[in-house]
Amino acid sequence: MNQLTCLPQDSVLWGTNILADAVSGFGEHGIERPITFTVAPLNHLNETALQPHIRQGVGVFTDLPAHVPDVAVQEGLQACIRLGAKSIIALGGGSVLDAAKAVSYLHFQRTGHFLPIAALPTTLSGSEFSHYFGITETTGRVKFKRSYAIRETTPKVVVLDPVLLLDTPRSLLLSSAIKGMDHAVEGMRKVRVDHPHAIMSASGLQRFFTVLERWPETLETRRAIDHGLVTPYDLLQLQLAAWQCYFSPASVIYGLSHRIGHILGGTFGLPHSMTSCITLAPVIRACADYYGAKLDIFAPGPDGLAAERLAERIANLVLSLGLPNRIGHFDLDKSQLGKIAELLKANYPKEVDDLGGDAAAKLDQLLERLW
Repeated sequence: MNQLTCLPQDSVLWGTNILADAVSGFGEHGIERPITFTVAPLNHLNETALQPHIRQGVGVFTDLPAHVPDVAVQEGLQACIRLGAKSIIALGGGSVLDAAKAVSYLHFQRTGHFLPIAALPTTLSGSEFSHYFGITETTGRVKFKRSYAIRETTPKVVVLDPVLLLDTPRSLLLSSAIKGMDHAVEGMRKVRVDHPHAIMSASGLQRFFTVLERWPETLETRRAIDHGLVTPYDLLQLQLAAWQCYFSPASVIYGLSHRIGHILGGTFGLPHSMTSCITLAPVIRACADYYGAKLDIFAPGPDGLAAERLAERIANLVLSLGLPNRIGHFDLDKSQLGKIAELLKANYPKEVDDLGGDAAAKLDQLLERLW
């Protein structure tokens, strides 16, 4: 039986220059006495484009490091309780969104009430559309990013406006788009080609390719717009692509690319947005037999080589955008590959099994190639 599982999201608002009006109407979605979660690099955007339009805001919390460490989540929870917040406005990328969801969940555990969330995403991974989040546990023998899926933490309202992307650092913006592509591809893991995920994500993936394959080299986004090489319409297309690629998150179960990314990020500190640049194309090749003809929806052809075509196109895109495509590009000793393999086998055995027969040995070989 195929099934679409819907999340409790009230509204997605999109368009150019809609941010002020959208924020002014947050009360219609239960966003009352909100605390704003964001990070210091977004202070100017927060102060000029967001805070003037918030009604009855109670404060701003910015101590939100990457990978959502448990200590930061506890501090965010305490800020919400101290300020009497009744909701959260999350302005930022996936880590800010994850932190908001984690705090909402812990607030429920503490008080019996979830804090509704309004999401203003500044990256393209799509976290704002899902109930998934991770918290990096810092007190164990090794740090580990544990995943959660709590329906009630799904943001109630999402706003997509190109202004949110204008000052996102180039590498973060573009790598988060590859993460969005990862949602499209690995979302096929447990669904059929007639599922809404397949149909929407095929459109989203093509939107990503259409814009990103002509993206200018080296220029930051605002300068690219000033030079006429990128338009606000292009940015909106990227935002819509991220939504389409992550349209049915409660209906899908992601695979090995995501899981390797969780270990590389949560345990070893690699930037979360970068991990799919390293893992996605190689994992598509390594798990081609598992996915089979499902990937034809992304790279149709009569020859049964959709996985190779798709992997090659993604790999070429990562290179053309100047993004890192190897673990070795980061400050991580190669001797840690064994620990990465050990954590994957212990925590994500089903995803490792996507590699087929003798999966453990194939995982070791895959990690060597990723290096």
